[in-house]
Amino acid sequence: MSTPSPRADLDARTPEQVLDEHLRLSRTGTLDEDLVRNFSPDLVVLTGDGVHRGHAGMRDLAARLRRELPGMEFTYKATVVSGHMAFLEWSTTARNGARVDDGTDSYWIEGGRIVAQTIHYTVIPPQS
Repeated sequence: MSTPSPRADLDARTPEQVLDEHLRLSRTGTLDEDLVRNFSPDLVVLTGDGVHRGHAGMRDLAARLRRELPGMEFTYKATVVSGHMAFLEWSTTARNGARVDDGTDSYWIEGGRIVAQTIHYTVIPPQS
């Protein structure tokens, strides 16, 4: 009798389980672990400025977010999952006082991984 591989266990997760783990890892800032466990290498991310592909594209987007909002801590306002689709509404305030009140992400999750995502947010600069 063979033992299932750790990857097989990850592949069998429900969309709810994938989203929950992604959000947990996002809060702890463990991007590399999050990418390996929760995102397809063929990921497609749509934002207002274009299409970003794969783990490299997600790393670029995460680096941009860290530059725009240093020391951010997310507040997850709403999460909704239906079938393969998931939706997240979020906000954050950075160390420098910049904030996001309207963050929204949507996800397509299949085979235990996020295969497509949309991201929208507006950075409100710090008050002078």
